[in-house]
Amino acid sequence: MQGPKSLRRAAVVLAAMCLLPMIAVALAAVTGGSDTLQHLANTVLGRYTATTALLVLMVSIGTLLLGTGAAWLVTMAEFPGRRVLEIALVIPLAFPAYVLAYAYTHLLDHPGIVQSTLRDVTGWGPRDYWFPEIRSLSGAAVMLILVLYPYVYLLARAAFLQQSATSFLAARALGKSPWQAFLRVSIPMARPAIASGVLLTVMETIADFGTVAYFGVQTFATGIYTSWFSLGDRAGAAQLASGILAVALVLAVLERSSRGRAKYHDSSKHQEPMAAIELGGWAKWGATALCAIPVLLGWIVPGTALLIMGFGGEQDLLSPRYLGFIWNSVTLATIAAVVTLIAAVTLGYLQRLDDGPVSRLSSSIARLGYAVPGGVIAVGLMVPFANFDNALDVWMRATFDVSTGLLITGSIWLLVAAYMIRFLAAALGAYEGGQVAVNANMDMASRALGQTAFGTLRRVHLPILRPSLLTALLIVFVDVMKELPATLILRPFNYDTLAVQAYRLASDERLEGAAVPSLVIVAIGLLPVILICRQVGRR
Repeated sequence: MQGPKSLRRAAVVLAAMCLLPMIAVALAAVTGGSDTLQHLANTVLGRYTATTALLVLMVSIGTLLLGTGAAWLVTMAEFPGRRVLEIALVIPLAFPAYVLAYAYTHLLDHPGIVQSTLRDVTGWGPRDYWFPEIRSLSGAAVMLILVLYPYVYLLARAAFLQQSATSFLAARALGKSPWQAFLRVSIPMARPAIASGVLLTVMETIADFGTVAYFGVQTFATGIYTSWFSLGDRAGAAQLASGILAVALVLAVLERSSRGRAKYHDSSKHQEPMAAIELGGWAKWGATALCAIPVLLGWIVPGTALLIMGFGGEQDLLSPRYLGFIWNSVTLATIAAVVTLIAAVTLGYLQRLDDGPVSRLSSSIARLGYAVPGGVIAVGLMVPFANFDNALDVWMRATFDVSTGLLITGSIWLLVAAYMIRFLAAALGAYEGGQVAVNANMDMASRALGQTAFGTLRRVHLPILRPSLLTALLIVFVDVMKELPATLILRPFNYDTLAVQAYRLASDERLEGAAVPSLVIVAIGLLPVILICRQVGRR
């Protein structure tokens, strides 16, 4: 069939594009020489490793406890405000962690509102009291926990909803308390889904740049950017990127295997819906408080702070300069979302038509990008294409006495390619999730009526998959709006986005000004979150 052949070729090209930055990083690391690696080992490698590992440990524990606990309470218990909180708990997903960092620094830093009020009320001086330092490793961990726990919450809640009450009630009949039955029965049954959510938070923590850079926490992500731009050490940046790439690939394999096992929730054929446990006395108000705290800290407090800061920031959103930032951000996000969606449909539809080694391998390679930080992908694309541009320019000068300049490196298309590689897994997951609604008999009926493979895709699959396609489009759109390290490294000269503008203003300690572009990013990020909330409400 001509359709699958062309799809197979396209899938191979997409897989090669996704592999290119990883191979380029590995080759650049090897050619960097042992002297650079020895210098890194003697200076910063140990600090980067320890800091990144400690940050990952704190975030994984925090998101595990917060996401799993909130998911269990809103799914299995009845308490005041449960129906509102089960939706509100998802909203922090719309906030980039670095935006929370800006808001809480404005509130909790030494010249911030909280400490200034404390000194005014008590008359204390700066050395008369102790206050936790927000710009610290623990502060960065708290910011990441508050925006990443919804990954664990959503997957754990889905797992709890699919569990039958039979096993839980059997444990209760054997004398176990609700807490013991939760720990001994419900948690082990939902463990694959919970592990998958925690691994996603670990990937996002390793990839985070904006929060740790603003707080001055030295991780691999900040080390790559510092080596590349501040020190001009591209070999060192590549070797740091290769280290984080190896960890990311291991996490991708673990996440993929845990998602495969996540189909298991209850082995019994008879599914008995779980009746909500009526909480009484202090327990019901304690459950309300436990679920309300992440909602309060995750978006109500920072959202309010950003609004107040924005009004005093003297940043005019309607000025030509800011309209340019918005236009650049929306243009990049739109192009990247469309390109990524086309790539996801290509890979997903090929695997449906021909589930052979080419389609499976291409799909697996395409999923690796989500585990790779944006800075690593940017370095991996910059190295080969910069060499290509320079070699082409030298050849054109020598042959035709014409300078081509930076044809690829200086364009937005390399940035779009980085976004596509980074977020293709998210679009592919949304597309494959919707394919469940397309029965195999529909394909056979369409082919029997004379439709080609592409005709079946256009007339049968795409209309049915419209909600899933819209979900994938919105998810990639908002992820691109929030992406910072890849944009900082690969953006064309004098081509700034809202994320870059917010980072630049915050780096200059102009937090009130940074609140304005941050609010726009958050407002746009609410679109897919609202969509997810509607789906949760329907379920």
